[in-house]
Amino acid sequence: MPYRLLRFALNKKYAEPPMFTEPSKLKKSYDVVIIGGGGHGLAAAYYLARDHGITNVAVIEKNYIGSGGTGRNTAIVRSNYLTAEGVNFYDKSVKLFLDLSTEFNLNLFYSERGHFTLAHTDSALRTMRWRAEVNKHMGVESVLVDRAFIKEIIPEIDLDCRHNMPVMGALYHPPGAIARHDAVAWGYGRGANMRGVEIHQNTTVTGIEVKNNKVVGVKTNKGLIQTNRILSAVAGYTPSITKMVGLRTPIVIHPLQACVTEPMKPWLNAIVVSASFHLYISQSSRGELVMGASLDPYELHSTRSTLDFAEGLSGHTLELFPFLSECKILRQWAGLSDMTPDFSPIMGKTCVEGFYIDAGWGTWGFKATPASGKTMAFTVANDQNHEIIQPFNLSRFEQYELVGEKGAASVGH
Repeated sequence: MPYRLLRFALNKKYAEPPMFTEPSKLKKSYDVVIIGGGGHGLAAAYYLARDHGITNVAVIEKNYIGSGGTGRNTAIVRSNYLTAEGVNFYDKSVKLFLDLSTEFNLNLFYSERGHFTLAHTDSALRTMRWRAEVNKHMGVESVLVDRAFIKEIIPEIDLDCRHNMPVMGALYHPPGAIARHDAVAWGYGRGANMRGVEIHQNTTVTGIEVKNNKVVGVKTNKGLIQTNRILSAVAGYTPSITKMVGLRTPIVIHPLQACVTEPMKPWLNAIVVSASFHLYISQSSRGELVMGASLDPYELHSTRSTLDFAEGLSGHTLELFPFLSECKILRQWAGLSDMTPDFSPIMGKTCVEGFYIDAGWGTWGFKATPASGKTMAFTVANDQNHEIIQPFNLSRFEQYELVGEKGAASVGH
C-alpha cells in the first residue's frame, strides 16, 4: 500500500464510522425475525424499515454478513429471461440496482457492460430469438445479433472456437451489468441498521417453535426469541430451516464453482456466456477475469473447489479466447445453489402461518437482491404475497403451474 494512502487511512481526522453497530444481546421478542444475513435477508430488513416502518427486526446470521451466496457469486445483473414472469421480476430488480449507490452513499461499482449469450447451434439460435421477442414484448432491451456484431464489440474472441462448435450468433442484452456483491450486502445492512434493525452475526438458529400451525419463536445458540413472523432467506441452507417447521420443498442443493485470474489491463468490456461450453466470463474493475461454469452434476452440501472444474473451464475459455493461455488463475471457490425443478425461485407465504420463504434462487440470486427484498418486505408486512411474486409461490408445484426458466438459466449464471 502506498505510504500516502496508508497515512490517510490511519489519520483519526478521517475516521470512518463502523458499517454496523454490534447489538449487545438478543431481545426477548421481535416483530420480525429474518434468518440469513446475505443480500436478500438484509434487503428485506431494509425495505421493512424504510417502506413499512417495521424496525423491531432481528437479522440472524450464523457466520458474518454476506458469507454465503452473496459473497460467493460472480455478480452479474440482467433481466433477459425467458418467461414473462421472470422478465417482469428481474427488470424491476435491474431498475432498483441503478439507484442503489446513490441511495446508500456507497460505491457498488455498478457497471453496465452488455451481456452476450452465445448460440453455437440452430436450436440455441431459436431459443435466443424466442428470448429476444419475449424481452421486447416486456419492454426489456434484447436483440439477436450476428457474428460481425459480436466481433466488433469483442475483437479478441475466436468465433470459430478452434473449429469446435463455432458461434452462429448471440442474444445481446445492453443493460447487462456487474456490481460489487459484498458492497450490496453492506449497503443494505447499514441502511437497515441505521433505521433500527438489529443484525446479529455469529448467531445460529437451532430450531423454530410452531404451535397450532403458527410460528411463535426462534431458538438460537444465544437464547429463545419470541416472534410471530419469520422470513427464511438462507439459500443453500434452506432445507435445514424448512425442516424445522415441517415444510417440504422440491429444492435440491448443488455446488457451483467459480474463479478469478490474475489482474490484467482492461480488454473485455462485455459479459460473455456460452451454454454449449458451460462458461461465462467478465472482467472486474480490478482487471481480474471472473469466470464460472454450470452446476456440479451431483447433489452435495459442500463449498470445496476442484481441479476438474479449473481444467474444464480453462479448456473452454481458451476455445473462445486462445490468447489467454499464459494467464494464471488467482483463486477459485464454490457456493451452494438451491435449485428448483423449474429453475425459478420460491417466494412468499407458506402453509405455516407466519413463516415466509425466499429460496430456490439456484445460480441467479444476486441479480434478484433488490426486487426480492422489496417484494418480500411487502409480503411480510401485509401478510399477502406481492403481485409480481405470486407466480413463484410454493404451491405451484402442487398445482403444476410451473414457471420454466431453464432456457434462460441453464449455464449457472
